[in-house]
Amino acid sequence: MTEILTRNESLRDRPRFDCRDSYVKTLSELAEHDHRIVGVVNDSVGSSKLDAFKKSFPDRLINVGIAEQDMVGVAAGLANGGRIPFVSAASCFLTARALEQIKADVAYSNRNVKLCGMSPGMAYGDLGPTHHSIEDIAWLRAIDNMTIIVPADPVETAAALRWAAEFDGPVFIRVSRMGVPQVNADDYEFRPGRAVTLRNGGDVTVISNGTVVWRALVAAELLADQGIEARVISMPTVKPLDVEAIVAAAAETGAIVTAEEATSKGGLGGAVAEAVVENHPVPMRILGVPEFAPTGSAGFLLDRYGMSPEGIADAARATMARVR
Repeated sequence: MTEILTRNESLRDRPRFDCRDSYVKTLSELAEHDHRIVGVVNDSVGSSKLDAFKKSFPDRLINVGIAEQDMVGVAAGLANGGRIPFVSAASCFLTARALEQIKADVAYSNRNVKLCGMSPGMAYGDLGPTHHSIEDIAWLRAIDNMTIIVPADPVETAAALRWAAEFDGPVFIRVSRMGVPQVNADDYEFRPGRAVTLRNGGDVTVISNGTVVWRALVAAELLADQGIEARVISMPTVKPLDVEAIVAAAAETGAIVTAEEATSKGGLGGAVAEAVVENHPVPMRILGVPEFAPTGSAGFLLDRYGMSPEGIADAARATMARVR
């Protein structure tokens, strides 16, 4: 492990990054070297931070207006013509309004389309439940032939995009706007279906992804102060899932807590629970959003639903207490 993964006690105070900046920088670099790469948006150039991409590649950014179903259909057509479309839209509208097109035109047809869900989870917190995107992972997990990636920081966002550009097939990537500290090393290499153990421990395991990973790491530090060594696993790929890492964690620590900026039903927690119950049942706690979350900042809402570092630590202790 590198220094950035071992000094987690100061993560609260480290600089925070908007992963959309990493997204547009990486996408522009990829487009510079591959003429097949195009952007497709739904009047979301500004919210996707694609102004620089538009300026550099004015003929390779297609704005269909506020028409998400058309946007995904256009992307499928572009892929059929040999292009590599990166669809950039608020995750709540991309996955809800265009779910049929994602299923039929992209996944079932196995089109080489990259769906980039911008500002996912509760990033649009002040706009309320209509703009929260807590169901996107659960919806897309139910669709065959779809790789689902939830990066934890700007480094992982860039690495996932580079992988997606080379992979031939449908991919969904969450691109967060809520600031997060860097938790992965600069030389991090993304591989689908591979979990990353950010902290070793033998007493309990916390599995997380996206904007909650750094909170899980701080929770582990709080637990360490109490003599509890928590293993922290970052699970950037919800589908395919690293079942081997999950089963090992269940066998070696005896208790698992999952934490995610998404619904507590059917997302990462559901995927982990399926792997646990089928292979090595142990006590589990699934932290997520159990309802239509109210209006409020993303940070406030995560804390409300038990995903502050202190809340995650409390859940870990409570889950350990259930081990027989």
